[in-house]
Amino acid sequence: MSMLQEDKQLTEIPVAELMISSEKVAHVQVNNPSEHALLVLVKSGYSAIPVLDSTYKLLGIIGKSAILNQIFGLERIEMEKLSSIRVQEVMTKDIPTLSREDSLLDGLNALINHAFVCVVDEDGFFDGILTRRALLKHLKKEIYTSKFLKK
Repeated sequence: MSMLQEDKQLTEIPVAELMISSEKVAHVQVNNPSEHALLVLVKSGYSAIPVLDSTYKLLGIIGKSAILNQIFGLERIEMEKLSSIRVQEVMTKDIPTLSREDSLLDGLNALINHAFVCVVDEDGFFDGILTRRALLKHLKKEIYTSKFLKK
């Protein structure tokens, strides 16, 4: 029997206990120019960040590659396009989300194909993110402190 099967409490830990709160997450507003989004992405070191409206509702995510694809021409990089392209034109709208009440197992499933997943409340307001790193760190801690590894 595996640790996840035997230790049901581990899989039932709510996302709220592992997530990074919205106050600590870099984000951009939907109407920002892509130039601003690229600056935030580069300065923060992230490859993608949440896109919010003026009321902090989650609308999608934007990544470096989406922005760069817009400015790469056939013969040169068209940097002048950055200020005229809005975040809403290049963001990804169809993204997975979690709620604070979802379980660690829900988070694990969502993070299989994503480095992070946005956490929203029942009205779609941005609460934070669950990262693959945070979840893996928690699992590592649980494995090292579990009764299965103690002699």
